[in-house]
Amino acid sequence: MSLSDYQKHIDDELQKLEKPYWHPLSQFARIAEEVGELGRLLNHIYGDKPKKASESKQELPDEIADILFAVICVANSHDINLDDALEKAIDKLKDRDANRFKKK
Repeated sequence: MSLSDYQKHIDDELQKLEKPYWHPLSQFARIAEEVGELGRLLNHIYGDKPKKASESKQELPDEIADILFAVICVANSHDINLDDALEKAIDKLKDRDANRFKKK
């Protein structure tokens, strides 16, 4: 599925709710929380902070998916097509950083 397909699927589900999308600042807080959970998990896996025995198990794919879900909600609430936006970001990266990094 494309990002647009996921956007539509999520919107279809959320439109069943009285308030499908949160206020933009609440959406941002949600993204920050989810990114924090990813950071905590990566620190448990690779960093110096071991997981407590009492902490629930987290999976890396689940944490990344939670971030994507929250980002899609922001995009949907602002009528942003993520396929188009991501293509622009990739084009910008290719142009701006064409000679920035050593090639294989």
